[in-house]
Amino acid sequence: QVQLVESGGGLVQPGGSLRLSCGASGLPISIYLMRWYRQAPGKEREWVASIDNTGGTSAYADAVKGRFTISRDNPKNTVYLEMKSLKPEDTAVYYCRAGTTYWGKGTLVTVST
Repeated sequence: QVQLVESGGGLVQPGGSLRLSCGASGLPISIYLMRWYRQAPGKEREWVASIDNTGGTSAYADAVKGRFTISRDNPKNTVYLEMKSLKPEDTAVYYCRAGTTYWGKGTLVTVST
């Protein structure tokens, strides 16, 4: 059974940092392009960042460029999203995605005083 499980979300003050993890089971992430998405309350899900299967190439949405870093550890079957200088508008449920098929259930990030 394929599972993607996100973790690391929580409440953080503006300007703070969080590191999200996405652990996979039942599939080797080494063969997949991995992505992070987010969905804010009342808004559609949006793409945040991508990383190719070797970790050599990454891409970011303009809203997070320079503040977020995506990385992966294929032997650990885990993808990460390092988030810095967080803003209230980063508040959302964050999801990871493997290829075009598999989604996790998300982890909530709340940026607030």
